[in-house]
Amino acid sequence: MGLFSKIKNIFNKKEKKAAKEVEEIKTYEKGLEKTKKEFVNKLNILGIKYTKINDDFFDELEELLIMSDISVETVMFMIDKLKKRCKEEHIDNFDELKEVIVDELLLLYVDGEVVSSSLNIKSGELNILLFVGVNGVGKTTSIAKIASKLVKEGKRVMLIAGDTFRAGAVDQLSIWADRVGCEFYGTDSKDPSSVVYDGLEKAKKDNIDVVLIDTAGRLQNKVNLMKELEKINKVINNLCEGSLKETLLVIDASTGQNGIDQAKSFKEITNITGLILTKMDGTAKGGIVLSIKKDTGIPVKFVGFGEKAEDLMSFDIEKYIYGLFKEF
Repeated sequence: MGLFSKIKNIFNKKEKKAAKEVEEIKTYEKGLEKTKKEFVNKLNILGIKYTKINDDFFDELEELLIMSDISVETVMFMIDKLKKRCKEEHIDNFDELKEVIVDELLLLYVDGEVVSSSLNIKSGELNILLFVGVNGVGKTTSIAKIASKLVKEGKRVMLIAGDTFRAGAVDQLSIWADRVGCEFYGTDSKDPSSVVYDGLEKAKKDNIDVVLIDTAGRLQNKVNLMKELEKINKVINNLCEGSLKETLLVIDASTGQNGIDQAKSFKEITNITGLILTKMDGTAKGGIVLSIKKDTGIPVKFVGFGEKAEDLMSFDIEKYIYGLFKEF
């Protein structure tokens, strides 16, 4: 029995699962509908076209994977793995191969590691989460949604507006803090590192559990952004040594390969510990999930399937694979 069969058996026993988990599975299924239509349905058509596996089949599969926004390098790696397994396991028809395809996509993401999507937050101490990403990807909204989850878990949370560049960014984060019910610090009259310094002083004084820091998203000038993030990191380490638990990069999933390029660029600038992929429900480019971990080495921590706070979910590769290939 393949890995995907085992996953299906687990998730099919819904009556034995908690209501929350059942709802999460449904959210994955609904949120991946566009990707499913674009990728899985075409994969099924490919299986009907080729009753026997041959070089022409692999050529079309390669093209389909690339069109699904899996990078060329990753696709070539994937195709080589499939050809090798077909030869070793004497697979010559699509019905036998399709589960192997799903298994290999799962293994592509996991890559022999124990991949956790949990935030590195410890009780009894200050935890700082730094958020980076270009403008327009849903960074501020993602910060608010994660803050909402943490508040509901009973944690004392503060948002710090470190983006003093974009007009209205400070006010926007302040409004979100009021809605979520957490503390806020921000002013657009100081440079970002000074805002972060003052905000962290306040957080320490108020015994805050988790601080979420917004930053400006100006990737077009890497030098300025690098200097700005270096200053912010220096302030955090000097004032709260050991408290920076995560640096999370927010990416719009609908940008596909451009999102992967963003991840590589930000990785050059600062130590990214996790990714947040937003707007997954509005794109057919959900294949970015499978490629981005392989291409960057950075795990996906959250995926966004809608506007509501509960639509930003901790990423689960098994639920993703199940939601995408349930009817495959």
